[in-house]
Amino acid sequence: MDIDAWVWWLIAAVGLGIPLVLTAMPEFGMLSAGAIAGAVTAALGFGVVAQVGVFAAVSVALIAVVRPIAARHSSQRPRLATGIDALRGRQAVVLERVDGDGGRIKLAGEIWSARSLDTERAFEPGEQVDVVEIDGATAVVI
Repeated sequence: MDIDAWVWWLIAAVGLGIPLVLTAMPEFGMLSAGAIAGAVTAALGFGVVAQVGVFAAVSVALIAVVRPIAARHSSQRPRLATGIDALRGRQAVVLERVDGDGGRIKLAGEIWSARSLDTERAFEPGEQVDVVEIDGATAVVI
């Protein structure tokens, strides 16, 4: 019983796919795709040199192109803002007059001391303000 070369390439693709699943290393998936390309080359009747060349070319191309893109996307995970970082950019309602010296606002359901970023600007009770930063226990608003 003689097994065709393309079958060996498919066996290699499956063999390379197993470590991909076990280790979550995407490089094994790229090598597996290269083995599938080698199987296609063998099925089309090309020789062993062409099959190995296609396997190597596809594998190297995938690793060279896809891996940097994947690395870039994995490093750009959205950052979850918590604590005072989550309060920046939120709107608040002025409870007591807020100026450069101080005042009070209602922010995220809580009463906060606040001061105006622009020391010349004052906000009257009932006005909506935006929180630009939290300085200790004081919200800085505009």
